[in-house]
Amino acid sequence: MLSPTAVSPVAVRQINPASLAPAPAPARQTAARCSACAMRHLCMPQGLASDEVPKLEALICSVRKVRRGEALYRAGDHFDNLYAVRSGSLKTLIVHRDGREQITGLQLAGEALGLDGIANDTHAFSAIALEDSSICTLPYAALKNLCRETVTMQDRLHRLMGDQFNREAAQMMVLGSLSAEERVANFLLDVSERNWQRGYSHAEFHLRMSREDMGSYLGITLETVSRILSRFQKRNLIDAQGKLIRIVDIEGLRAL
Repeated sequence: MLSPTAVSPVAVRQINPASLAPAPAPARQTAARCSACAMRHLCMPQGLASDEVPKLEALICSVRKVRRGEALYRAGDHFDNLYAVRSGSLKTLIVHRDGREQITGLQLAGEALGLDGIANDTHAFSAIALEDSSICTLPYAALKNLCRETVTMQDRLHRLMGDQFNREAAQMMVLGSLSAEERVANFLLDVSERNWQRGYSHAEFHLRMSREDMGSYLGITLETVSRILSRFQKRNLIDAQGKLIRIVDIEGLRAL
């Protein structure tokens, strides 16, 4: 990896007061069937007996549609449910007291949301849809009861908590020790790997995050993100056409 270099100061982004309004009323909701979900290999517990699948499906009270830009929940909302992304993608963020917004995560299909609310029964972050998304809702009280009955479900919940801890620790390492180029390369490789796990192309994908959101997540400015992506393109590491990213030289990215 390249040795750490100086990183541009992060741009301060002021929040529109309208964005702090309560989350909109839930959109139309439908029943969920885990057995028919394309992402079941990512979010369902491994080794779950066939007769236990209906219990999990009965637990999921609905599939909620969240439109692009809408909040699934906001910081300060009372915690009642965990969520699983059935399709689409969301970003998590925290708003500082002075109005600055910090992107804290990118959640793709098959990944969990809402674990931040367990500690104090209140959500610490907001979750905003980056595109029209479908979200499975799991009431936490009922999930705890199911975990007492089903060891595999309990193990899965513990793994979800561990995965979130590991991802946050990895992000701290990215922000604390990598250069700006390394941060962007690491982010592109992470999205590539996660797309491959979902059966999609690892070499070509739509990056739903804006350049500004990428900068907030990676601790660099929008301008720095744009410059680095242009530099990567000139070096024939990637081909970027708007939000469409094609990785041309994945080993070159890994070598940074």
